[in-house]
Amino acid sequence: MTQSPVLRHAGLSYFPLAFVARLPFAMMVVGVLTLVVAERGSVTLGGLNSAAAGLGTALAGPLLGAAVDRWGQRRVLVPVGLLNATLLGAFILVVSSSAADVVVLALSVLIGASAPQVAPLSRTRLVAIIKRWVEPDRREKTLSGTMAYESAADETVFIVGPFLVGILASAVAPWVAIAGASALTFVFVTAFALHHTGQVDPGTDSTPVEPAPVRDLLRVPLMSVVIGTLGVGFFFGATLTSLTGFLAADGDGDRAGLLYGVMGIGSAALALGSAALPARFTLKARWLTFGSLLLAAAIAFAGARSVTGLVVALAVLGLGIGPTLVTLYSLAAQLSPTGRSATVMTMLGSAIVVGQSVTSALTGLVVDRLGVTTALAAPALCAGLVVAAAVAYAVSTRRHDSDRELVPA
Repeated sequence: MTQSPVLRHAGLSYFPLAFVARLPFAMMVVGVLTLVVAERGSVTLGGLNSAAAGLGTALAGPLLGAAVDRWGQRRVLVPVGLLNATLLGAFILVVSSSAADVVVLALSVLIGASAPQVAPLSRTRLVAIIKRWVEPDRREKTLSGTMAYESAADETVFIVGPFLVGILASAVAPWVAIAGASALTFVFVTAFALHHTGQVDPGTDSTPVEPAPVRDLLRVPLMSVVIGTLGVGFFFGATLTSLTGFLAADGDGDRAGLLYGVMGIGSAALALGSAALPARFTLKARWLTFGSLLLAAAIAFAGARSVTGLVVALAVLGLGIGPTLVTLYSLAAQLSPTGRSATVMTMLGSAIVVGQSVTSALTGLVVDRLGVTTALAAPALCAGLVVAAAVAYAVSTRRHDSDRELVPA
């Protein structure tokens, strides 16, 4: 284990630091929703603020990645993290004041826009380490295992984050969750930014490579991966919100986070296990296979009418979503144009948050206006988008079926 070049050059402290530094990002959407509903008494306004935070991330995320590719992670992440921590602290005061709703919405947009996307930047660092210090004959396997770990960490964080918000909000007060996110950002995101691996990326290379033109980011294979990742974000938001609506009908809405964790167990396990899949099981085939499993389980979720049925469906959903997310990030690492690695990774990170926030709001409206039964079908629609994107990718790359696609390279 200690002989791994990734561990040797990143250091053992890097991985727990990067894990904790992701938590504020995962807590942001749910924390904003919870605080606004508690202070303003409007579920609709809470959903709009969640969507506003997602909109801010969508607008600024790729720009943040482009800035990192140009100037390096430290120069960008330190001021952005400090700004985000300050805005989160200010949000508590503004929401509880007599400020107009539009002011609260504007602040939510700024919070989303300044959110430090630690997960994609962590992937960028580790990919750079692998390309620089891992022997060519070991790169493919090392990169596959690294992307599997990173995806498993994301899966865990996106379950632990909302769970922490729920625990803090119910045990203490809704504002504590946002205050906690602010403190975590101030301490751990700053520490992540200043970690020595922050110098191991294209933006700080002593011989920087001229970035590929922006039009290379718009190629169909890469756009298919981004859309597929957006579908995963849609799926997360729709699943948690529809599950909450189903349980709330019987007064058990606070159990949603616990049941949602059932999906996370299988998801994290299969995400880690995907590194052991044979090279002949191509990334294209993995996306189609696990995406189809996700869709089938989502259809079962839509037809469930009992808690037991939902738990079984959630367990199978986890088996599909984990490997799918690993595959999407592996393809993104493979398809990233020269000098645009951070941009691509932040595009995927933004897609997940945007998707989660948008469907959280929309699914909440469906629950209120059309009923829980209709809302339970939302995850299946989202899974359908993931599969459709996989088909689009397969069609766009069928003329270039080569060894480079067997595993991430």
